[in-house]
Amino acid sequence: MPIALICYFGLLNKVRKEDAFKLGLTFGLGWFGAGISWVHVSISQFGGLPLAGSLALMLLLSVYLALFPAIISKLTKQYVQPRLWPWALPFIWLLVEWLRSWLLTGFPWLSLGYSQINSPLSGWLPVIGEFGVSGLLVMTAALCALWLAQKRYLHTVSALLIIFASGWLLNQYQWVKPTGESVSIAMIQGNIEQDLRWAPEQDRPTMEKYAKLTQENWHNQVIIWPEAAIPKLEPLSSDYLKELDEVAATNKTGIISGIVNYNFETRQAYNSLIGFGLQHGEDDKGHYYYGHSNRYAKHHLLPIGEFIPMEDWLRGLAPIFDLPMSSFSRGDYQQQNLLVNGYHFAPALCFEIAFPGQISANITPETDFIITVSNDAWFGHSHGPAQHLQIAQVRAKEFGLPVLRATNNGITAFINHRGEILSRLPQFETGVLSDNIERVEGITPFRYFGNTLAWLLSVLGLIVAIRLPVLDN
Repeated sequence: MPIALICYFGLLNKVRKEDAFKLGLTFGLGWFGAGISWVHVSISQFGGLPLAGSLALMLLLSVYLALFPAIISKLTKQYVQPRLWPWALPFIWLLVEWLRSWLLTGFPWLSLGYSQINSPLSGWLPVIGEFGVSGLLVMTAALCALWLAQKRYLHTVSALLIIFASGWLLNQYQWVKPTGESVSIAMIQGNIEQDLRWAPEQDRPTMEKYAKLTQENWHNQVIIWPEAAIPKLEPLSSDYLKELDEVAATNKTGIISGIVNYNFETRQAYNSLIGFGLQHGEDDKGHYYYGHSNRYAKHHLLPIGEFIPMEDWLRGLAPIFDLPMSSFSRGDYQQQNLLVNGYHFAPALCFEIAFPGQISANITPETDFIITVSNDAWFGHSHGPAQHLQIAQVRAKEFGLPVLRATNNGITAFINHRGEILSRLPQFETGVLSDNIERVEGITPFRYFGNTLAWLLSVLGLIVAIRLPVLDN
């Protein structure tokens, strides 16, 4: 990505002002058209639209997302002198990217900083977060583009060495450290085909499959099932859950599972995570009953997939607007941790892992792990699940907490507090992943300050860009 950015800024430096928007749009179409091609897979395979329709919708989304780099290009070319780009561009970029992260509920997918999880620049993640690393990349690329145009090759190499060396040095410091206590955790990957997930006749076989896979793993302290692993509505699954609750407690363990909770009186549905079995380590019996408080309801819902904007107009127009389980109600932004067998889990359901602010709001001093569950069967054999996993790795390194990622069909993985994958299951296979995950102590600067440091640095750069022409005069 740094090379692509350098080339992009090099071209932006050469084009006329009136062509800047067009260049940014073209760059954005390449960026997002390649990066979110998995949207087409979801729409064509499960949305009921023909190939032409799914490609058209993917193109429409790509054009919308490409508007953001187009706006950046226009603002930069119109109002900022090229020699001031390294100072002003990070602020402009972050401002527009922040807008992308919340406008129309937000879609921060493919933000630049995620590309650096395996590079030396990842050392900056616990300090300024992915958001700040994006700004750092923009500053570096702008510097290099301008110096390459001036044939100042030594300056270019020096800038790259300094930036990447600083990240490498930061990577040597341990912001958080293992306590020496590890927790044995198992995650179940049921590998249920998407076409079968909401078929009523498949409810019982799916529930029996998860129960059977769990039977051989009672020795673990915590067992995690993925998003909506229990396909039957929670009020209709009470007997099944109570039985599992008792068996889990007998085996001195606890379970976290995804399930859909539906209130028949209010007609509200929630995409939920619930805990059952042991809640506290010293308990001698399970704690589940319908409506108990040890649960989490998803807050950040996915448009079309989990709620339909302008539902009265769109519902029924096409199969994609009438998907099963696409009318969820929204849970609170801030909710309590799940408490299972004495351990605290900060939850993020599927798409929510891409929103660090929400995760930060739900991390407490007692939080032991971040748990994210998903059903990436929607993405088929695309690169969507790999991108989703990469986002989870970045969250682990930002907050200095292990991330436990349980999915229906992959990629299920344990990620340590440094963002490194400890173990993982292959995609499209039924399996159980067990590992001993270390608890940690300490706090990263990003966990304490959030994006504040990134904003402060970018604003400082903007002030330098504003003051430099005045000082030159």
